[in-house]
Amino acid sequence: MPVFFLEVALGQFMKQGGISAWNIAPLFKGLGVSSMIIVFFCNTYYIMILVWGLYYLLHSFTDPLPWATCGNTWNTANCTRVFRGDGCYNGSASGNVSAFNSSCEERAGQRSPIIEFWENKVLHISGGLDEPGNINWEMTLCLLATWIIVYFCVWKGVKSSGKVVYFTALFPYLVLAVLLAHGVTLPGALDGIVYYLKPDWSKLGEAQVWIDAGTQIFFSYAIGLGALTALGSYNHFHNNCYQDAYVLAVINSGTSFFAGFVVFSVLGFMASEQGVDISRVAESGPGLVFIAYPKAVTLMPLAPFWATLFFFMLLILGLDSQFVGVEGFITGIMDMIPNSVAGSVRREVVVAICCFICFIIDLSMVTEGGMFVFQLFDYYSASGMTLLWQAFWECVVVAWVYGADRFMDDIARMIGYQPMPLVKWCWAFITPCLCMGIFLFHVVNYRPVSYNSSYVYPWWGEAVGWCLALSSMLCIPVTVLFKLLTCKGSLLERWQHLTTPVWGRHHLEYLAHESKAKLRPPAGPEKSILLFETVI
Repeated sequence: MPVFFLEVALGQFMKQGGISAWNIAPLFKGLGVSSMIIVFFCNTYYIMILVWGLYYLLHSFTDPLPWATCGNTWNTANCTRVFRGDGCYNGSASGNVSAFNSSCEERAGQRSPIIEFWENKVLHISGGLDEPGNINWEMTLCLLATWIIVYFCVWKGVKSSGKVVYFTALFPYLVLAVLLAHGVTLPGALDGIVYYLKPDWSKLGEAQVWIDAGTQIFFSYAIGLGALTALGSYNHFHNNCYQDAYVLAVINSGTSFFAGFVVFSVLGFMASEQGVDISRVAESGPGLVFIAYPKAVTLMPLAPFWATLFFFMLLILGLDSQFVGVEGFITGIMDMIPNSVAGSVRREVVVAICCFICFIIDLSMVTEGGMFVFQLFDYYSASGMTLLWQAFWECVVVAWVYGADRFMDDIARMIGYQPMPLVKWCWAFITPCLCMGIFLFHVVNYRPVSYNSSYVYPWWGEAVGWCLALSSMLCIPVTVLFKLLTCKGSLLERWQHLTTPVWGRHHLEYLAHESKAKLRPPAGPEKSILLFETVI
C-alpha cells in the first residue's frame, strides 16, 4: 500500500506520466523508462488472457459445451470423460474390482476433453518453443477484435475510458454475486470454502510462497508499471490521494478475497463430483481459468448459461486491467513529445500505432508455439523480479534522494495534512528491505521456466527471457551512469545538479523565491535547453 500511495501521489504532484514524473530526481529518470518497458511488455502479453476468454465466450452458446464431450475433430483416441476418484487396478489385482475402475496402464494415457479443447483447439500447441508452426486464424481474429475494443475505449484518454469503466468495474461484482449465490448451493461447496480459508502454515517456510505472494500483490496493485503515476497525474492537485489509496487498496484486496469464495465453492463442488481431494483440482494461472473452472461448469445444470456469464465477466475484468496499462503507456509517450510539436500530434494516432505494434508482437502468441512465447513473457518481462526491483528503487529515490520528509511536506500541500509517520518509515526502511529480501529470495531460488513441469525451455529461450527482464532492470543503473558521465563538473556538482527537481509551472506558487530549482519549458513554441538534462 505505501508504494501504491507513493506512485499515485507522485503523479498527482508532478502532473506528469511515468517518465516525466521522475523529474523529481532527474538522475533517476531511468525508473520511468524502466516502468514504460515493463508496462509495454505487460500490455503485449496480458491481452492474450482476454483473447482466450473471448474465444471461450464465443463457444459458450452451444449445448453441450464443446469442451464437455469427446468425439470432436480436435479430440484424440485417448479422450475420456470418466475421471472419478483415484481408483485403478493393476494386472495382478483380483477380479473383484468395480467395473467403474480401469487399469492403471489404461488410465495413464487418458486425457479429459477440457484439456484437449484447451491444447488442441484453442492453442494448437506444438512440441516446444523451437516449433512455432502456423498462425491460428481464429485466434488472430479474436486478437484483432480485442485490440479494436481496447483502442476505441482509450483513444480519447481518461474521458472515454472513464465512462467505460463505470460498467466494466461494477458489472463484475454483480456477476460474482450471482456466481457465489449459485456456487454455495452446490454439493461440496462448503469443503471448498474451508480449504480456501484454512491456511497451511508449513508453506510459510517455502521461499517460493513469498515470491509468488510478492509477485501477485505487486501485479494486483499495478505497482511498478507507471500506470498509477499516469492516472494520478489526471487528479486535481488538491485531490485527497491519501484517502483514495486506502479506499482502493481495501476494495482491491476485498474483491480478491470475495472472488476466492466464488472460485473455491465451485472447485469444492468439482472435487466432490469427481471424488478427489480439492488439492487435485485447485490450479492457478491459466489452468484455473481455462481448465479447472470450465470443467466445473460442465458438471452444473444450465452449463452454457454459467459458462457465458463467467467468461463475459472474465473479459470485462481483463479489459479493465488492459485499459490501465495502455493508458499508462500512452500518457508516458505523450508527455515525452516536445511542446513544440505536441500540438500537431494527435493522441488517436499515437494510440493506434502503439496498439498496432503490440498486435504485431502478439501474432507470435497465436501460433502453435504461442503458449511458450506467452509464458516466456509472463515469467520474465513483467515478473515479480522486475517489479520488486522497480519498487525498491522507487522507494530509495523518493525517501533518500529527494527526501521522505520533503515529499511528505509536498503531500501536505496537496491534501492539507501529512500522512501518518508510518508511511514515511515504510518508504525509507520497511518496503525497500522487504522488496530486496524477496528479490534475493527470487534470485537464490531461481528455477528456469518450464511448461506444465515437463517441457524445459532451451538455453536460447531462457536467454531471450533474461533479455526481456534485463531490458527494464538495467535502465536504472545505465541511465544513472550515463547522466553522471556526460554531465560537467566534479562528482558532487554533478550529483547536486542531477538531483535538483525540474518543476512544472503549477509548482511556482509553492516554491520559495530563493529555492534553486529548474522549470520545465512553457507549453509554447519557445525553445529552451534544460541544463544537464538528457533524454535517452
